[in-house]
Amino acid sequence: MKTRQVNAPSFDVRAALYGLVGTDLTQIHGLGSSLALKLTGECGTDLRAWPTAKHFTSWLCLALGNKISGGRLLSSRTRRSSSRAIAFLRLAATIGRSDTALGAFYRRLAGRIGKQKAVTATARKIAVLFYNTLRFGMVYRDPDAAAYDERYRGRVLANLQRRARSLGYQLELVPAEGCVS
Repeated sequence: MKTRQVNAPSFDVRAALYGLVGTDLTQIHGLGSSLALKLTGECGTDLRAWPTAKHFTSWLCLALGNKISGGRLLSSRTRRSSSRAIAFLRLAATIGRSDTALGAFYRRLAGRIGKQKAVTATARKIAVLFYNTLRFGMVYRDPDAAAYDERYRGRVLANLQRRARSLGYQLELVPAEGCVS
């Protein structure tokens, strides 16, 4: 049983937020009702100032900034910012233990590039979902982690087959002994 938070509002935040923006932002995993309210307060309800989601994530300093000199990539880090919206999105991005597609995305990246970069990438993905939901009224339906992992496995296999073809080889799928596929 959850206990009541000390500074929790005394009204139904989810219903009030739905009445304000016309869509349910809490469908996006990681965004609870109070976090969605805070994020809407920081970014506003009218996101027409940003033509695309890429503009929005760039404003939030969640897009990679490529520093190129002489045709050589010097750095591709994200810019530093003290925006509260970024802090809220990073807080929403710590969903590594959840059985959702965003949780599987976070876990896959955390194992490969580290937890900090995975939080930034997941925060960017949540920001794009937030933008599309507010701007275009998109309804977010989360595929579970198993569906995400299966799609990822399919992409990896397709890339391997394409690479093998380009090198003049033919891949043949053979089930491995002792592996569950």
